Amino acid sequence: MASDSDRLRALKAFDNTKAGVKGLVDTGVTTITSIFHHPLPLHHLHADHEHHFTIPVISLAAAMGATTTTTPSERAELVTAVKVAAEMVGFFQVVNHGVPKAAMSEMLAALRGFHEEPVKAKAPYYSRDSRRRVRYQSNFDLFRSPAANWHDTLFMETAPESTPSEEIPPACRTIAPKYMRLVQQLGRTLLELLSKALGLRREHLEEDAACLEGLASHYYPSCPEPHLTLGTTAHSDPCFLTVVLQDAVGGFQVLVDGLQEDDKKMSDVVWVDVPAVAGVLVVNVGDFLQLVSNSKFRSVEHRMVAKSVRPRVFVACFFRRQGAATSTRVLQPIVTNGEARYRSTTMAELVRRYRAKGLDSNSLLQHLRL
Repeated sequence: MASDSDRLRALKAFDNTKAGVKGLVDTGVTTITSIFHHPLPLHHLHADHEHHFTIPVISLAAAMGATTTTTPSERAELVTAVKVAAEMVGFFQVVNHGVPKAAMSEMLAALRGFHEEPVKAKAPYYSRDSRRRVRYQSNFDLFRSPAANWHDTLFMETAPESTPSEEIPPACRTIAPKYMRLVQQLGRTLLELLSKALGLRREHLEEDAACLEGLASHYYPSCPEPHLTLGTTAHSDPCFLTVVLQDAVGGFQVLVDGLQEDDKKMSDVVWVDVPAVAGVLVVNVGDFLQLVSNSKFRSVEHRMVAKSVRPRVFVACFFRRQGAATSTRVLQPIVTNGEARYRSTTMAELVRRYRAKGLDSNSLLQHLRL
């Protein structure tokens, strides 16, 4: 009990600074406190490079470009590529996606600018009140998780209506709305392709997840003891789809298993690096899409390792129905053959469970399996 009390005091003291992990680094720490210690063997922090597996790269030119120059066979090939990636890996990279490199670079620079502002400038945004549309914090599950992660986050919600400009931090005020509009359009295209891949009407998934509900910008300061902690714990996402923008430093990893390579099946579950390539966006299937696809599409675990290199910026945009946290919209498996693998549930129930459990490496869908 004394240990639990000491830990709670340490967590409260850290949270009360409103300075986040960046504040710790700015004090010149050379070790990390026990609240950030993860009970992980060293080798689990490194990706497996023996299998040389690469995350699929898909060009969306046939969907984003001029439709008059795109043939039906090219569009069919694109749907097939997305279908295979969603089924086999649950992760894929996209190019020719319609989001200009300049907008991506400007977004990363603006978010870095916010996170590296003085504490006094960021403190007014620091909050654990989920009703605030714009909030800055370190570890949304700080008081629930077994160990804290080495990152700070700026959340910006975009639904059910756009966030008023005056609520967005000045560093992000110009580019953030523009970037989110671009990603919103990309999301619609991806949901259309995934609907077709499931043999559904092109609008089917968009009707459930047409909304880019929010953006999370994670800032990962340099860590003096990266072998003791994680940037972000392994987890899957409580949404239909996530579109990720990362800077050039890397550290983003996805858990893969049962993948074919050189006609040999991987014998173990392994962590694979998601390359950080300029101009490329990463797309991953979320738990909602795994449920409605009846496990045809995979929502897999991913994480960010801690590093002692320069700070990193990571931007995740989440697609799910607006107001998902209170939505009574029922999610149920689409069964074309065989039996349903999950029982039906509401979006609100899934969001509630996610917030209650935090990032604990347990699937959000585990309690729904039939």
